[in-house]
Amino acid sequence: MSAKRKLHFNAFMRPATIHTGGWRYPGGFADANFNLNHIIRFIQKLEEGKFDTFFMADHLALLNMPIEALKRSATPTSFEPMTLLSALAMVTKKIGLVATSSTTYDAPYHVARRFASLDHISGGRSGWNIVTTANPNASRNFGIEFQMEHDERYSRAKEFYDVVTGLWDSWEDDAFVRNQKTGIFFDTEKMHILNHQGKYLKSRGPLNIGRPIQGWPVIVQAGASNAGRQLAAETAEVVFTSQPTIDHAREFYSDIKGRMKQIGRNPRHMHILPACMVIIANSLEDAKERRAKLDSLVHFESAIASLSIALGTDASVFDPDEMLPDIPETNAGQSSREKAIRIAEEECLTVRQLAQRIGGHSSLCLMGPPELVADQMEEWLSTGGADGFTIQFPYLPQGLDDFVEKLVPILQKKGIYREDYEGNTLRENLGLPRPKNQFRSV
Repeated sequence: MSAKRKLHFNAFMRPATIHTGGWRYPGGFADANFNLNHIIRFIQKLEEGKFDTFFMADHLALLNMPIEALKRSATPTSFEPMTLLSALAMVTKKIGLVATSSTTYDAPYHVARRFASLDHISGGRSGWNIVTTANPNASRNFGIEFQMEHDERYSRAKEFYDVVTGLWDSWEDDAFVRNQKTGIFFDTEKMHILNHQGKYLKSRGPLNIGRPIQGWPVIVQAGASNAGRQLAAETAEVVFTSQPTIDHAREFYSDIKGRMKQIGRNPRHMHILPACMVIIANSLEDAKERRAKLDSLVHFESAIASLSIALGTDASVFDPDEMLPDIPETNAGQSSREKAIRIAEEECLTVRQLAQRIGGHSSLCLMGPPELVADQMEEWLSTGGADGFTIQFPYLPQGLDDFVEKLVPILQKKGIYREDYEGNTLRENLGLPRPKNQFRSV
């Protein structure tokens, strides 16, 4: 008899709450996004709750919205992910440390070195979230005036992945003999030069750091377009996605796992974790009141700016009290555009209403008493909707404390969530195999 499947939880942190109004919520930490002591409190609470990962989202542009909206945002200042996660590795023992790093504006050698370093520093708990970066404002920060086309960004990302993983395999696990008597520090036969020369990238190697403890840090990916789904099927071990309903989630889940089978990958070697904001309260009515209070704290200037980003066009020129007009495709992210258009159509929302939804939080929201939320999560897990969730907290610290103290014990009692971590590395806790060194013949 096979063991009962268990949920995996990925905590989506920026490095604090995702909701635009969360920093204003009563009892919340207004400076949570740039206060190391608060963030240490958060990650230690997550580890107490046996979360798989602390997922550090990142953005590479500040001037990506009108100043009237920007001045109301809690994210103009935020720690650089790898610096923060290295510090957090020192105050945690088991939880995984995942960071976003762009394949469009960085060099593979830099990415390979940073994540290998974090893996060694943390004892094998690092993960790389591969993003192609759709924001045109980011390109200007790197001296690039014109963006790559959408599908070409993903083609480059796949080659980028090949280079990074090749660099991680520069050394075999036992290459460093460090023999003080003979004076031999490493075995030259166990050092490998990548010498990659591709369509987009060139990198000689080898990497100047030993092979990561996990072999490779865990690969995370979040694209939802056809190109993004294919990249996920080919590379990802954790998929962060946004699915509004369980039916949408089942279609996505089936598609990605099916693509894996077609290319010979084991579908069990990937966890699909849809984004989910969770509001725990004594009753569903109380939870709805908290959600309404939270959304009311989002100013319209911020809301319309968020909608503009999602659509890839300036939404402020639309009549706020009319329905959304036709939106042509752009080089911006396709999934966010399609999601906004779908929400507007399905719920018959005006531009103003859509902006308020997108500006606050537009992904799945499970809310109510912890027993109700636990039942809903179990349905997603047992009916092919998800392997767990990417949890987005509505406000901090209360949202996190409620989750760990009220929901986690119920999930554990149901037998669908771990009582303790399975191992010491992120791969062990996710049940993922350690990759073989591609340069080793046996």
